[in-house]
Amino acid sequence: MKKHLLAAAIVALAAGSAFAQAGDTLAKIKGSGSVTLGVRESSGLSYTLGNGKYVGFHTEMGERILDDIQKQLGLAKLDIKYQPVTSQNRIPLVTNGTVDLECGSTTNNAARQKDVAFAVTTYVEEVRMAVKANSGINAITDLKGRTVATTTGTTSVQTLRKNERAGNLDFKEVYGKDHADSFLMVETGRADAFVMDGSILAANISKAKNPADYKIVGEVLSVEPIACMMRKDDPAFKKAVDDSIKRQIADGSLAKLYDKWFMQPVPPTNTKIGLPMSEATKEAWAHPNDKPMEDYAAKK
Repeated sequence: MKKHLLAAAIVALAAGSAFAQAGDTLAKIKGSGSVTLGVRESSGLSYTLGNGKYVGFHTEMGERILDDIQKQLGLAKLDIKYQPVTSQNRIPLVTNGTVDLECGSTTNNAARQKDVAFAVTTYVEEVRMAVKANSGINAITDLKGRTVATTTGTTSVQTLRKNERAGNLDFKEVYGKDHADSFLMVETGRADAFVMDGSILAANISKAKNPADYKIVGEVLSVEPIACMMRKDDPAFKKAVDDSIKRQIADGSLAKLYDKWFMQPVPPTNTKIGLPMSEATKEAWAHPNDKPMEDYAAKK
């Protein structure tokens, strides 16, 4: 009988430990010596060079966050596993424990805050549209009767539909499986415009065969705070992530990282994206916060 009780106690203890770690990412990282970083394959802030190599402003910032956490935990070595995520699966992969920290291009909004937690805002995005330079499209009203591409699992077409300037515009929607696929629709003439975050548009244009053939046009459809994402109800891990970001802002290293990825030539084509830091991003860095996009909309 005692053996059974002991076995039951051990099982209960193990289950309790697993449960504690589910809400304690720092303990999980310390115990395993590894961490999983969620990255994107074709975003403006996080993308792949192929062969398992992931780069970009948010990817490198995420690596620096994890470096600070490694020091905080006193780990001699921390194995970073890179998990590519898509617009559709990024939130489930965080909530189910597959990804510990996602630093891609995720908008912090009130609906998502019900499922996940966000770090302080590190990039404030403006949603616009990319078109062929000779398309004659310069504003939302020019989309009448046209085909508009966006990426499955993103909020961009809803944003366009809600925009008062879109009025009763009749346009057809097509969906790319990822951002590269959506941009390809414009390249190949299957879509007339790609509506998405400005950084994503600029990055995809910079990688095109002839970047001068494309331009970003139209009104700013929405202003969206982009932030790293993690599991809810884990204040110690959130504090560690936020503290690292605040450190990177304060010592100027995040500004240097921004310059590296947006104002200097970047791989794989060694093309400069040329997207100066917006006033909204500067403001977010000056007053670090994790407010959702609805707060930004209310300010306008």
